[in-house]
Amino acid sequence: MNKFLLSTLALAVSVGVYGCNSDNSVGQGPVAKQVKEQASLTGKLDNKPVYIYVDGVNAGSSSEFKLHEKNNVYKASVALEKGTYKIKLGDAGLTCGTTFGPDADTKITFGTATQMSNCAKGEFELKVLLPSTYDFTLNYTKDTPTLSILRGTRKVEVKRQPPAVDCDKWDGGPVTANVSKAWKNGTKVRDAYSGQTAVVKNGKVTMTPAASSEGILLLEEAKDIPVPEFSWDNANVYFMLTDRFNNGDKSNDHSYGRKFDGEDEIGTWHGGDFKGITQKLDYLKKLGINAIWVTPIVEQSHGFIGGGVEQSFPFYAYHGYWAMDFTKIDKNLGSEADFQEFIDEAHKRGIRVLVDVVMNHGGHPTLKDLQDLNLPELVNKKDQLPDDYSDFKPVGMFGTWSSVNAFINTKSKDWNKWWGPDWVRAGLPGYPEPGVGDADMAVGGLPDFLTESTKTVSLPYFLKHKKDTNAVDLPNATIVDYLVSWHTYYVRKFGVDGFRGDTVKHVDPIAWKKLNESAVKALKEWKAENPTKKLDDLPFFMVGEVWDHGVARDLWYDNGFSSIINFDYQKESMTYTQCMKTADDTYSKYARMISGDPGFNALSYISSHDTKLFFGDYKDFALQKRAANSFMMLPGQVQIYYGDESGRDLMKDGGYIDQSVRSDMNWGDLSKPEYKDLVEHWSILGNFRLKHPSVAAGKHTTISMSPYTFMRNNGKDKVVIVSAGRRG
Repeated sequence: MNKFLLSTLALAVSVGVYGCNSDNSVGQGPVAKQVKEQASLTGKLDNKPVYIYVDGVNAGSSSEFKLHEKNNVYKASVALEKGTYKIKLGDAGLTCGTTFGPDADTKITFGTATQMSNCAKGEFELKVLLPSTYDFTLNYTKDTPTLSILRGTRKVEVKRQPPAVDCDKWDGGPVTANVSKAWKNGTKVRDAYSGQTAVVKNGKVTMTPAASSEGILLLEEAKDIPVPEFSWDNANVYFMLTDRFNNGDKSNDHSYGRKFDGEDEIGTWHGGDFKGITQKLDYLKKLGINAIWVTPIVEQSHGFIGGGVEQSFPFYAYHGYWAMDFTKIDKNLGSEADFQEFIDEAHKRGIRVLVDVVMNHGGHPTLKDLQDLNLPELVNKKDQLPDDYSDFKPVGMFGTWSSVNAFINTKSKDWNKWWGPDWVRAGLPGYPEPGVGDADMAVGGLPDFLTESTKTVSLPYFLKHKKDTNAVDLPNATIVDYLVSWHTYYVRKFGVDGFRGDTVKHVDPIAWKKLNESAVKALKEWKAENPTKKLDDLPFFMVGEVWDHGVARDLWYDNGFSSIINFDYQKESMTYTQCMKTADDTYSKYARMISGDPGFNALSYISSHDTKLFFGDYKDFALQKRAANSFMMLPGQVQIYYGDESGRDLMKDGGYIDQSVRSDMNWGDLSKPEYKDLVEHWSILGNFRLKHPSVAAGKHTTISMSPYTFMRNNGKDKVVIVSAGRRG
C-alpha cells in the first residue's frame, strides 16, 4: 500500500556528541518580501559567510548559506554519497556566534527543526542512505536558531559502488562444470542463454558463457522442450503501477478534475491506463511474463492532500490505495470495456491478471470529494474557494498544498454522512478512535474499516446518495460482506484470475478467508459462462502483503492465501547479486519449503513501490544483469517490478523515498543498446523459468561451489545452472 505517512526517507540522522534532524520546513505565514538568493549572509550572522564543513573540509561554494525567501532564513546544499559524515556549520574561522550545532543533550526527533547553539564546539553526525544533494535550512528568525535538513529535489549523479563481496573471478573464457548428477555421459546439453551445445564427457561439460550473460550458463538437455501448462507455483509476475506504466488513452488523464501541477509531477496522475497495458502485452509476453499484477482499479479519491516533507506537491491517489467507491472502475484507468479488453487480450497470450485489493481502509476525504459528493456542510470558508475545488492552489510564497485541509471542517457533526462510525475508525466526531495494534490502527492515517465487526450495516450515507455508484444495500450484511461483494464483482464480471491483498495483517483473517471463498466461486462461475475465454480450470489465486513477512508458513495460509510476499530476499539481494554462490543456503531453504508443501509458496522481489528500486541505487547495467541471474533462479514465485528489466531510474520524491521508485516506465530508453541488451537478458531468464518449472518448484542440489553449480529437478524436468563468477 502507499505509506505516505509512514515511509522512510533517504536521510537518517545519528546522534553522537551532537546530533542533527531532517526537516526542511520554514513555516507558514504571510508572504514576506522576497530576497534574492544570491545575497550574502546578513543580519544576525554579522555578514560572515557560513559554510557546511563535511569531515572537516569546506564543501565548496554551493555549501555557503544564502538568504532564502524570508529574512534570517538561509539555505545551502551539498552533494553526498551514501555514508556517515561529521558535519560542522560555520564561518572560515569557526567563530563563536557563527558556528552552529545542537546542544549535547538535545533529543532529536526526525521530521522537526532542531535547535542550534551558535557557539558550537563539536560536530554532529549525519548518516545518508541515498546519494543526492541535501538541503540545509538555517532559520534564525528567533533568538535560538534551528537547522533542518532534507534530501534535495535537484538531480545529481553520484556514482556509487556496491559493497565488495569475495567471489570467483571469470576471465571471459570457457568454464568446465560437473553435471554428472543430472546427465549421463554422451548426453547432448544446451546452454539456453547462448544456444551453444556440448556433449557430457566424464560427467562434465565445457562451455563459454555468453559475453552478455555475466558468466551464467543455463543448461538443459538439447531437445525440443515445449512450455508446460501454467501453474501458480511457477508464476513470473510483472507488477506495475498502472498510472505510471503506459498511457494508451490521453482523453482520460484528467478525470474528476485532476490536474498536473506543472512542476515535478511527483504525486499527480500521469496517464497510464488499461489501454496502455494492452498495448504492451506482446512486450510482456516476450519477457517471459505469465501473470500481471496491477494496482487497485476502483474509483479513488478525486482530489489531493499535501505531499512531501514541506507539503510541496499535490498528492493524488494515482497509486490506487485510497478508494472512494469500490463498485466503480476509476475513470483515469479507463472504462469497464477497456478493462475487459485488457483481461481478454492478456488471456489470449496465456497471461493471468492479478488485481490489488484493499480490505483495510478507504481513501482520504479530500476537498474535491466533498464537493463531488455534495457534502457542503463539511467545507469551511466556501467564499474563499474556486467554483471548482479541483482548481485549488496554495496562496502566497509560503502557502503549501496541505493548506487545502483548512477548508475541511473536521469538527462538524455531519461526518456521519461520510463512511460513518459503523464502518470505520477515524479521528472524526462520533467515530471510534484508531488504536495502536495491527488490527485497529489507522494505517497511514487512513479510515480503518471495522473488519472484525459482526454488526449488520447499511450503505454509508455518501454511497446511498452518490449518483453513479453501483453500490446497493445488502440484506443482513456486515462490512466484510460488502467488501467481499464489491471485490468479487470484478472476478464474476471480467474473469480476474487472482488478488493481491494489501495490508493483510491489518485485517481480520476471517475477512480474507471469506473473500477467497467468494472469489473462488465467482471465477468458477465465470469460466462456466465463458468456456471459449477461460484458460484452464485452476481455482482463484490469492497472494498477500504481510509487511516484513519472510518465507514461513503461518495462519494466513489457512485464511485464503496460497502465497505471501517475501520481504526477506530483497534485504540480501545485493550480496547474492555480487556473488551468486552466496545465495546457495537461501536457494536450498526456499526449495525445501516450497517443493515440500503443495499449499505453500512465496512471492519474492528485488524492487517494489514501497521499498526500493534496485537499479536506482547504482545505475549499473552489469550489476542489474547479475541481480537478474541470482533472482530469476530463485525457487518460488518471482515478482518483477516494472523497469527492473529496463533500467528504469528514480524520479524526484519531495522527501518521501517511496515516491522516487514510482517513476514512469522508461519506454524511450529501450532503443538504446545498453537498455535493449538488459531487456533481452531478463527475457532469456524469464523464458527459461517458464520452460522449466523445476527452477521454481524443484529440488535444489548443490553440485559445486567453484564454479558454482547446482541442479533443480522436479522428476519431470531437470536443469543445471552454472555461475562462473564475476568478470575479473
